[in-house]
Amino acid sequence: MRALLVTSAGVTCAMALTLPLATSATAAPAPDLHSASSRPPSTSPASPGAGPPAVRAGAAEPAGSTQSLPLAPLAASSDRVAGAPAAQGLPQRDARPFSLVGVVWDDPEAELHGTVQVRTRTTGTTRWSEWQDVETHDAEHAADLGSAEREGRAVRGATAPLWVGDSDGVEVRVRPRSPEASDHHEHAEPSDHRGSAQPQDRAATPVPLPEGLRLELVDPGEDPAPEPARSAPIGRAAATPAVFADTPPTAAVLPEVLTAEVAAASAVNAELAELGATAIPALTQKETLGSVNAVPGAKPYIGPRPKIITRKGWGADEKLRERNFAYTKTVKAAFVHHSATGNNYTCKQAPSVLRSIYRYHVKSSGWRDFGYNFAVDKCGNIYEGRAGGVSKAVLGAHTLGFNTNTMGIAVLGSYGSTNPPAAAVTAVSKLTAWKLGLFGANPKGKVTLVSGGSNKYKAGVKVRMNVISGHRDGFATECPGARLYKKLGTARTSSAKLQGR
Repeated sequence: MRALLVTSAGVTCAMALTLPLATSATAAPAPDLHSASSRPPSTSPASPGAGPPAVRAGAAEPAGSTQSLPLAPLAASSDRVAGAPAAQGLPQRDARPFSLVGVVWDDPEAELHGTVQVRTRTTGTTRWSEWQDVETHDAEHAADLGSAEREGRAVRGATAPLWVGDSDGVEVRVRPRSPEASDHHEHAEPSDHRGSAQPQDRAATPVPLPEGLRLELVDPGEDPAPEPARSAPIGRAAATPAVFADTPPTAAVLPEVLTAEVAAASAVNAELAELGATAIPALTQKETLGSVNAVPGAKPYIGPRPKIITRKGWGADEKLRERNFAYTKTVKAAFVHHSATGNNYTCKQAPSVLRSIYRYHVKSSGWRDFGYNFAVDKCGNIYEGRAGGVSKAVLGAHTLGFNTNTMGIAVLGSYGSTNPPAAAVTAVSKLTAWKLGLFGANPKGKVTLVSGGSNKYKAGVKVRMNVISGHRDGFATECPGARLYKKLGTARTSSAKLQGR
C-alpha cells in the first residue's frame, strides 16, 4: 500500500497548481476544478492555498496552541521617575505547556519604547530561568505599508518571539524607557535614517507603552511522524524524508491521509518532489540545469539545488495560514535575517521552533503566513518558509519596504554577539546560489530596488544595494546581528562560486 493517501478530488485540486516562475504580485484565487483531471497541469497564476472544504480528508498536521494573557500594571519600583508611565507585566504564574513567548499590542504602527524581559519555569520542575531579554523591535519584519496583507487583516504590533523550551510557568515585565534612553538606544548600529524621525524631533516627555499589551505563550505541538521513502515517478528523484543533521534515521510509520490544505501547499512544489514529500532532494549542478525552467539568460549560472525540508517536513499546520498564495514578479535580491529567537535550541528542535514562529506570525501578529521565504538552522538544514513553492517568486513579509521582488532568509538564532555557525553560512550560500540563479541574479552583484517605505528609505526612493544584503541594508535595525552581517561577504563569494561565476 502506498504510504500517501489522498482523495481523488484532493489530487485534482493539488495537481492543477503548477505555476510559472514569474506571476503577478496578488493572491491567486482558486481555479475551476470540475474538469481539471482531464487537463495537463495549469500554467495560469491561479493557485489556491487550501482547496474547497468538500475535499478535506483528515487532520494530518500536529496540533499546537497559543495562550494570550493581558498584561497589567506592576507595582512601582523605587527608582521610577515621577510622572513616568507604569511598567506592565505578570507575576509568576502557572501556564499550560509552551515553548516560545512574545508580547503583542493593538496598533501595529506603535513602537514599544522600553524593555521586555521574561522568566520561565521548565516543565515539571521548580527551576526558573534567569531574566531573558526579548527583542522589542520586530515591526521591520512585516508586510509592506499599504499592501493587502497589512491593510486587509487585523495586524498587531509585536516583539520578536523568543524560544524558551518546554515550560509551564512564566513571569514577564515590560518597562517603559525614558526619552533620553530611547534617543540613544533605538536602532543604535545603523546611522542612515532617510525619511525617519530623528531623536531631536521627539518630545522630552515620558514614552507611554503601547495599548493592549498581551503575553503570547506558544506551544508548537508534536513533531510530525517520520515517513518512509516512496518510489518516484519516472524522470524524478525520489522524495526524501526529512532527516536533520544531528538526528539518526527513524523507522517507517503507517500511511496517512493528506488534508486538502497540505496537498495544495505540497503541489506547488510538484516539479521538484512527489506530492506530500517531507523534503525536496538535493541535485548536482548538472541535474539542476537539466531540470529547471529558469528565466531567459539564467543558465548556466544556477547553483546546485540544495536539499530543502518542506513545510510538511517541519509540520506546518496549513489551516492556520491564509488560503491563497501571493506572488511577486521576480527575485532580484535576498535579504538575510536572524530570527532573534535565541540560540538555546538543538537542530532536532528546529521544526518546533519554526512551528512556533509560524503560529506567532499568524495567530499573534496577524500575518497571512510565516513571514520568511526560507529558514536555516545552526546545523545548516534549509527549510521552506512561506507557502507558494520554493522555486517561485513568493511574496514574503520579511523586510518592511523591500518585500517586492526579493526573498527573505532567516537564520534561526540571535547573532548580535554570537558568531553564526559555519554550516548556517554555507547553507545561505547554497540556497542563494540556486534560488537567485533561477532568476538570473549574480550573488556578488548589485541591484536597484524601489523602497515601499521604511524608517531608512522613503517610499519611492530607488536604492542600490547588494544582491545578497542584510536586513539592516533596507531598514534601520540591528538585524541580522553584527556577527552574521560580517559573514555576508563570505556568503556572496561562495554563492557566486557555486553558480560557476
